[in-house]
Amino acid sequence: MIQTLFIILWIVFATFVLGVVVIMASFFSKKGNFPHIIARIWGRSILFVSRIKVSVKGVSNIDPSRSYIFMANHQSNFDIPVLLGCLPVQFRWLAKAELFKIPIFGRSMRGCGYISIDRSDRKSAFKSLDKAVDTIKNGVSVMIFPEGTRSLDGKIRSFKKGGFVLTVDAGVPIIPVILHGTYPIMPKNRIRIIPGNVILEILEPIETDEYTRKTKDDLMDEVKDIMCRSFYEGKKEK
Repeated sequence: MIQTLFIILWIVFATFVLGVVVIMASFFSKKGNFPHIIARIWGRSILFVSRIKVSVKGVSNIDPSRSYIFMANHQSNFDIPVLLGCLPVQFRWLAKAELFKIPIFGRSMRGCGYISIDRSDRKSAFKSLDKAVDTIKNGVSVMIFPEGTRSLDGKIRSFKKGGFVLTVDAGVPIIPVILHGTYPIMPKNRIRIIPGNVILEILEPIETDEYTRKTKDDLMDEVKDIMCRSFYEGKKEK
């Protein structure tokens, strides 16, 4: 528990200090690229202090000249530091509105150009999706947790449809991202942090230009099938 307390104190300290830097940088960075670099440093610092080693596979599946919608499974509080610190591309988060209300952290997310989705208000949700579509069409990639929240048991949960509405409206490829090993580090509803090894697996892009809002469920099923297959095959290999 002493180690966990130290890590939590570091997270609070790093979030405050680098959050202030991000807020200041956001006034000078129109696209949010530099604030995202600061956020990457934040993520890597947390992984270092927590003694978490991350191996990245499939980087060659990303074309730096294209924009994508990245979809990752959500296992742990440490998914965010892993993705920020180790996914080697610029991206913006599509995140629930509650996160933007956290002092410093929320303002930092806005400074990085992240997009708020208010799921409690249908009208606001669609307005936010329209904003996200415009952002993606301007060449920005977006990161989504299609499950919406962390898994309670380490298994991949059912997917929310909002991210797939965004995808078919934007017409850009989806890149599934599979996180292996974050669940044992800090599952939902547990405070203790256990060091471990994580694999960040970047799968091949899934083209979406033939899908529409009417067929978005088919796309959702395809993406979930691919992600589940990769995730559970990874567990068997261990």
